[in-house]
Amino acid sequence: MSLFSSFLSNKEDSLDIDNIYFEKICRQENVIVLDVRTKSENMKSRIPNSILIDIHEPDFSDRIDELERDKTYLVYCRSGVRSTNACQQMKKMGFENVFNLKNGIIKWHGQIEKG
Repeated sequence: MSLFSSFLSNKEDSLDIDNIYFEKICRQENVIVLDVRTKSENMKSRIPNSILIDIHEPDFSDRIDELERDKTYLVYCRSGVRSTNACQQMKKMGFENVFNLKNGIIKWHGQIEKG
């Protein structure tokens, strides 16, 4: 059983995950790290290999709808509020494996890329 599988079996109903699990899970196959902040926030700092889809852009739902539903999505923003909302929207759109970085990038202890 992979780390990811064992985590999910214990936390199946939870959207929030902490830094430790987020960092470990983002190394697994079929995992996409999604940044829902603004372009200017993303250009200052970001989690490596993340994809930017700003939750405040009018085409947010359309862009999310284009994503593969069989992948796992780890979603983050600055403090965890926008990413929580994004996770909830994604769940309503039929995404099953969607997780929020609890407390956002401001509490992130992993690697950061600077603009």
